[in-house]
Amino acid sequence: MRRKRDKAMSPAVEAALEYVYVLVGAAIVAVAFNVFLLPNRIASGGVSGISTIVDALFGIEPAYVQWALNIPLFIAGVVLLGRQFGVKTFVGTVFLPLVVYITKGMEPATANPLLGALFGGIGVGLGLGIVFRGRASTGGTDLAAQIIHKYTGLSLGMCVIFIDGLIVLTAAFVFDIERALYALIALYVTSKTIDLVQVGLGYSKIALIITKEEEKVRRAILHEIDRGVTRLPAYGGYTEHERPVLMCVVAQSEFTKLKQIVRTIDPTAFVVVANAAEVLGEGFQRT
Repeated sequence: MRRKRDKAMSPAVEAALEYVYVLVGAAIVAVAFNVFLLPNRIASGGVSGISTIVDALFGIEPAYVQWALNIPLFIAGVVLLGRQFGVKTFVGTVFLPLVVYITKGMEPATANPLLGALFGGIGVGLGLGIVFRGRASTGGTDLAAQIIHKYTGLSLGMCVIFIDGLIVLTAAFVFDIERALYALIALYVTSKTIDLVQVGLGYSKIALIITKEEEKVRRAILHEIDRGVTRLPAYGGYTEHERPVLMCVVAQSEFTKLKQIVRTIDPTAFVVVANAAEVLGEGFQRT
């Protein structure tokens, strides 16, 4: 039965697992940077993008540049924004450049900049998504964006776009416009991969059902599909009569059965269906 409760993970094990997420995720980001992005001169935003540009201009080791930027930004974040970042973020901030330095001798995976942008973006997004699941970050320009957000009033998203856009624009002058366009591709792929890691592929369906056979539909969902139902008070806009709405969330595989149940009980029922990207709670993913 779906209503059985999952065994809770002990706080010590959960904390250790979060550190594993941070270390593994940071390592994946570093390797993707070294084998896909750096060899193809793709400066796709962030501190890694800055280190790519500095490496091309002055030949300074990217790991040194990342340490030189990440650590002061972390300190500034703690001073200006408070101690909200924690030890895990500091670990990610320091560990990522360390892996970049350790793996700097790895052979490039491809000399094709398009493939470098695509797979580099996937690798960075995968790594960052894992780090975020550990409730941390790798610091860098994200902290700078939060500082600018606090003291200028600009939205956080706008601050991130401004910083990454400035880095990509600089790359266009240092390299060429094509490399900047590849960097934009990598940024887009990174953002989509992060969403995929955070949310996953298992989309659920949320259904809002208005029916004259409310009690029969409610019981059928509870007992035949074994899903919970929420009764929302509502009123018809034209008649102003009370017309309660049943709301339920089902897995993709259960949606066809839900439609059959509603259609069989009340062919005139009005049903609105939408995708639910992430569902937390009993019968679904646990936090």
